[in-house]
Amino acid sequence: MAQEHTVKAFDEDITRLRGLIAEMGGLAEVSLAEAMEALVKGNSELAKGVIARDKRIDALEAEVDRLAIRVIALRAPMADDLREVIAALKIAGVVERIGDYAKNIAKSTDKIEGRKKFEPLTLIPAMAEVAGEMVHDVMTAFAARDAALAAEIVERDDKVDAFYNSIFRNLVSHMIENPSSISSAAELLFVARNIERIGDHATNVAEMVHYAATGAYLTDREDLAGA
Repeated sequence: MAQEHTVKAFDEDITRLRGLIAEMGGLAEVSLAEAMEALVKGNSELAKGVIARDKRIDALEAEVDRLAIRVIALRAPMADDLREVIAALKIAGVVERIGDYAKNIAKSTDKIEGRKKFEPLTLIPAMAEVAGEMVHDVMTAFAARDAALAAEIVERDDKVDAFYNSIFRNLVSHMIENPSSISSAAELLFVARNIERIGDHATNVAEMVHYAATGAYLTDREDLAGA
């Protein structure tokens, strides 16, 4: 009976951990979307809301840390269960960073001048959309323990990188042709770099989801495929 109680308590803790991470992921996803809207439209109030929301994401990460450490200390999970707790701990840290990047983008809102002159401002939202879909889908993969979806998300990071390279070239050309716009162009480059990092972090989460679900690293799978 005591064993059943322990298992039930562990399951409840895991459910709570997953719920906290799902909430973090949802907030990070909304923050990215609203940060991009604020940037494109020059909406300072919306940007302030994104910046303020980051504190909630940070608080959720701290709660995940406390709960995960307590589970390890009190429940002494083994094998798959331990993998699940460690993955949750790591994923929370990565999602918190995604929130930070969204906050950085929001902070750039008031630093862009002459929005209508910037062609990259049409490319950057498209890049952010791909990164945002990666964040959304990786949280879905985490909730469903979907290793196949996680592996597919990793493949998408190349698209985000291609966007970044295109935007980088475009902005450098813009700076050369319009020296007066250098500060705004540099700020947009910073935004694109933050979106690129969001794609990288969504990829990191996907790799952790795959490992938590299967016990195998995606790199192992690629090595086997290539052997």
